Amino acid sequence: MENVLGFVALAAGLIIGLGAVGACIGIGIMGSKYLESAARQPELMNELQTKMFLLAGLIDAAFLIGVGIAMMFAFANPFVLK
Repeated sequence: MENVLGFVALAAGLIIGLGAVGACIGIGIMGSKYLESAARQPELMNELQTKMFLLAGLIDAAFLIGVGIAMMFAFANPFVLK
């Protein structure tokens, strides 16, 4: 029984950690591309900024869904029989 709880803790850590790394890399790449495109065409800066913030919210939402799933496994684990 202790092994199952250990693996659940490991899985939750991996879900949160890899999700955070992926979200940070995605937002970093998106921000750099936004700066490049704004430097090339400054007249489109407002439209690009709106789209960038929308995508940043979607990237963060995917990470937070992963955190929610990891917390569900950590606190209300369906795999542990009581």
